Amino acid sequence: MKKIIIPLFLSASGLLYSQVAVGASPENNNRWTFGGGIGVGFGSNSAFYLQASPRVGYRLTNDLESGVVGSVSWQTSDFYRSTMFGVGPFVNYYFARSFYLSANYQHYFINYKDKYYDFKMNTDEDALYLGGGYMQRIGNNSFMQIGLMYNVLWKENSSIFSTGLVPSIGFVVGL
Repeated sequence: MKKIIIPLFLSASGLLYSQVAVGASPENNNRWTFGGGIGVGFGSNSAFYLQASPRVGYRLTNDLESGVVGSVSWQTSDFYRSTMFGVGPFVNYYFARSFYLSANYQHYFINYKDKYYDFKMNTDEDALYLGGGYMQRIGNNSFMQIGLMYNVLWKENSSIFSTGLVPSIGFVVGL
């Protein structure tokens, strides 16, 4: 009897397990996506940098997403202090479920204080980032995005930013 019951239970459990979700993902009817990134940096002269960029998107199709992204950063050192807020729309196009192309417009509000010369400045600047990258699945509908963007509005002598090229690492839930 044991020779029949044990193989019967093993085959029944295998059949039941195969009905659960082997290789199949559940249909995701929620089209909203959430994510963003955070950054921390340290440097010479007691430099410290903290940044957060939350995002909310909506999948227009399975491969096209649009939404709003924000950005908050704070920098300080022995010589300066800066606070920057940014907000704007973005569009991502996903292909092969591992890669994406992205366009992101940001309008930044910048508060800068030079501690050495006691100089203060409030300004704003626009940025239009174009680029793309690679996505790695880290959960059922969550991904880590690693990419490279270029600010096509960047001007070397008049921009608050030191370069137009920006690496990006972030997370997205809901794709």
